[in-house]
Amino acid sequence: MAAISTAILALRRDRRILKLPPYLSALLIIIGVTWLLLLPLNAYSRNTYVSENALLPGQVHTYFGGSEHNIFRAYRQEVSAISEKTPEERKESLVDILSSAGLKVGTQKFKYGVSGNEVEGENVYALLQGPRADATEAIVLIAAWKNMNGEINYSGVALVLTLARYFKRWSLWSKDIIFLISSDSTAGPQAWVDAYHDAHDPRYVASLPIKSGALQGAVAIDYPAGTWGHRFDKLHVVYDGINGQLPNLDLFNTAVSIASGQMGIGCTLQRMWEHNDQYLPRLQTMLRGMLNQGLGHATGPHSSFIPYHVDAITLQTVGDGWHDEMSLGRTVEGLFRSLNNLLEHLHQSFFFYLLMQANRFVSIGTYLPSAMLVAGSFTVMCIALWVQSGRPEDLKGKVGSTDEKSPAGEKEANTPKMVLIKGPGSSKAIVPITMLGVVERHLFLPFALLTSFHFLGLVPFYLFNHTPIPSLTTAFIAFTIVTLPLPYILANILPRKLTKQELMLLQCFTLLLLGLFLSALATLNFSLSLLIGLLSAPFSFIRPLGTTDTSSPQQKQSSSTTPIPPKFSKPMQPPPTSNPPTSSTIPSKTNPRTLILHILQALLLTALSPPVVIIAASSLWNVPGVSLSQVLAMATTGWWIHGLWTGVVVWLVWWPAWFTASFLVGAGAWF
Repeated sequence: MAAISTAILALRRDRRILKLPPYLSALLIIIGVTWLLLLPLNAYSRNTYVSENALLPGQVHTYFGGSEHNIFRAYRQEVSAISEKTPEERKESLVDILSSAGLKVGTQKFKYGVSGNEVEGENVYALLQGPRADATEAIVLIAAWKNMNGEINYSGVALVLTLARYFKRWSLWSKDIIFLISSDSTAGPQAWVDAYHDAHDPRYVASLPIKSGALQGAVAIDYPAGTWGHRFDKLHVVYDGINGQLPNLDLFNTAVSIASGQMGIGCTLQRMWEHNDQYLPRLQTMLRGMLNQGLGHATGPHSSFIPYHVDAITLQTVGDGWHDEMSLGRTVEGLFRSLNNLLEHLHQSFFFYLLMQANRFVSIGTYLPSAMLVAGSFTVMCIALWVQSGRPEDLKGKVGSTDEKSPAGEKEANTPKMVLIKGPGSSKAIVPITMLGVVERHLFLPFALLTSFHFLGLVPFYLFNHTPIPSLTTAFIAFTIVTLPLPYILANILPRKLTKQELMLLQCFTLLLLGLFLSALATLNFSLSLLIGLLSAPFSFIRPLGTTDTSSPQQKQSSSTTPIPPKFSKPMQPPPTSNPPTSSTIPSKTNPRTLILHILQALLLTALSPPVVIIAASSLWNVPGVSLSQVLAMATTGWWIHGLWTGVVVWLVWWPAWFTASFLVGAGAWF
C-alpha cells in the first residue's frame, strides 16, 4: 500500500502529466465532431412517429372543396384588389369580409422602435367560438399579408378567409379558432401574441379587444400565388422558433402525415428541394437546421408563438406541380381536425430534436454529447493551466552540477537551495527545496483583465443595437478594422508586462467561463453552443511566444514559492515573505521558428474573430438576397422585437474569449 501511495504521489508531481491535457482536449473535440457526423446514419437516427394518440392524423374525411373553390377564387380577386389600397382601407375591407362570415372581429395597432427606425402596422383577426367549446382553449390560423420574402401572400390570405367561412358552418369544433391576418411575418405576429398573453408594452403595442382561452397550436399559411393562382409541387414545413426553440415534434409529424399520407403532397424542410434520403442529403438538412437554430431568428409567422409554449409551424408552397389551393385547404382542415381532438397540451413527444428528413430525426439524448464533449475540452485545458500555474519553475541547472565550463557566478545562480529529507528507516535524500513548495497564485490582475474584456463586449452589443439600420454595415466594418489589432496594442501598452503565471491564469479563467457558458447553453440551444464551441476550439491551444523571463531562480523562489516542510525533513528556516511577482521581463531574441508561430497564431485568430466570421458567413451563405446588411438588420430587429439573445452570446461570450486569446498572443511572455 505504501508503494502504491508513493507511486501516486510521484505521478502527481510528474511534469509529463501536464503534456497530456492538450491531446485529451483535441481528442474530445474530434470525438464530438465525429459523433455529429454519425447522426445521419440509420443506426443513430430513427423514423418519426406520432406519440399523442388523440391526434389521429389522417383518420377523418375532409370536405373542403366543390363550391368552396369558387369562393376561394372570389376572395383571391378581392385580396388582389385591396392590395392596391392604403393600409387603413385594406384593414376596413378585411374587417368587412370577416364580419360578413359571422365572426367577432378585432384589430390591433403596433409600433416598434428599432435602432432609430419605426416598424409599424395593424393586425386584423377574427374569433370563431366553437359550438362545443367553453372558451378555455383556442387554435390559431395565420396568414401574413407579406411573407418572409416581402411578397404579398395573395392566396394565403384568401385561403384563410375561405376557411373562416367554411369552418363557421361546422358544429364539431371543441376549441375556439382564431383567424389572424398580420401586416407582416415577424413584427405583426409578435405584437399579437405578446398582447394575447398580456406581455406587451402598451406604449407601443395595443391591447386586444377580443380574446379566447389558452392557445393549443398555430398554423401559418405562406401561399403567395397571384390573381390567377399557381399550382405547387411540395409543402415546405418551416418549424424553427425564436432563440432555437422548436415546436413539439407531434405537430410536425401530424402535418407531414396528413399532407403526404392523406393528400399525397410531398413535404420538405430546410430548403432541401431534392432529397433522396441518403447520408449526404440527411447531413446537409441537419446542418442547415442547426444553422437556423443557432442563429435563432424568426423564420416565419409561427416563430413568435413558440416562446409562449404554443406549438406552431408554417406551411409554405414550393415548386411547380399539380397540387392546388384545394389540396392545401384540405391539409389545413385535417390538421385542425386533429388539433381539435386534443384533450391536453402537446407534451408526449420531443421538444429538442434534429430533423434530417421529413420522416427522420435524432432526439436530444443522441446528439447532446457532441456539444458537451466540445464544451468539456475547454474545462480540461482550464484544469491543466490551473495546476501548471501552481507548480514551481523548472530548474535551469542540474542538481549537484559540476560543469567546469560554466562561470562561477552562473553556477552559483543556477544552483538551487537543497534540503535533506529523512525517509522511513535510514533512507535519506537531498532534493531541491523548490520541489517541496507550492507557488502562490496572484489572481488580481488576471481577474481584472478578464472582467474588463467581458465588460468591453458591451460596446459592440450596444453599438449594433442602437446604430440606425442604414449605417449598420459601415459601423460594423469600422468596428472590425479597429478591434482586430486592439488586443495586441493593449498587451504592449500595459504599465508592466504580465508574468508567465498571470498569463496562464488569464487563459485558465477564460476557458473556464467558456466551458461553463457552452455547457449550459447546449441544453437550451444545442446548435449555437456547438457552433461557438468549434469556432473557439483553437483558443485552448494558443500559446504566447516571443519573450523570456530574465528573473533568476532565487528571485522566483523568493517571490512566489513557499516551501512546505516534509514529514521527515530536518528543521528548516521560516519561509521568506511572499512578495508580488516580478515583472522584469525583456524581449528575447526571437528565432525564426518562434516568429513564424507567432504570425500563424495571429492570422488564425484574425480569421476566427467574430466580426470576420460574420462577414465571411454572410458572403458565403447560399441564400438569395442575404447580405451583411440584412444579417445585421435581422439581428438588431430580432433583439428589439423578438428578444433574440444570439447577440448576447456572440458579443458577451464569444468575442471576449477571442479578445483574450489575441491578448495572450500579443503579450508573448510564456517560457
